[in-house]
Amino acid sequence: MNLKRIFGTLLTILGIIGLIYSAIEFVNGSEFSRSMIVYLILGIVFFFTGIGLIRGTSDSAKM
Repeated sequence: MNLKRIFGTLLTILGIIGLIYSAIEFVNGSEFSRSMIVYLILGIVFFFTGIGLIRGTSDSAKM
């Protein structure tokens, strides 16, 4: 497995965790605070960066 693909998967998982955490804060009725905005923005950035790394990495088998 390629290192870029592993790093992309890790970033995607971190992005999903950030998005879920900000959604939980929103549903629990906490005020729209800076922390929720930070988690949301970081989640979006990590998620789309990870997806971009996974898509952009080509698999090439060398024999």
